[in-house]
Amino acid sequence: MENNKTVEDTHTAEEKKTSKWKSLVKKFGIGGIIFFTVKGIITSTLIYFLGKNFWTVISNYFSTLFE
Repeated sequence: MENNKTVEDTHTAEEKKTSKWKSLVKKFGIGGIIFFTVKGIITSTLIYFLGKNFWTVISNYFSTLFE
């Protein structure tokens, strides 16, 4: 009996995961998911490269400002 309950619980958990994924696809569509994924990659790349050079840009700005 206990084994049957465990199997049923796993199937329920898998169904919930699938339904969550399906609800996201239904809400945003395939194009929306691709759009948000690409947007996230571009945003992360910009944050990385802008943050990398941030202090250089700021220090150059203030050094030329006070010359």
